[in-house]
Amino acid sequence: MTPELRVACDKAVHVITADGDAIPAGRAALFVLERVGWGALARFLGYPPMIWFVELGYRVVANNRIFFSKFMFRRRD
Repeated sequence: MTPELRVACDKAVHVITADGDAIPAGRAALFVLERVGWGALARFLGYPPMIWFVELGYRVVANNRIFFSKFMFRRRD
């Protein structure tokens, strides 16, 4: 991992492809969606203006991880 990638990973998830390309943030989420069987949805969301909303949504969640984790990842006692 390069020092630049390490800094970038503090702000967003990155997927490293087999070719060595680093795909950041919302596009990384779409890459994973496509690989797990949601290819049609991932391709649709990859087109403008949808990708803009994907990136915006990713940024909102990433900047408020603590807030969202309280609701999405609760412990069951």
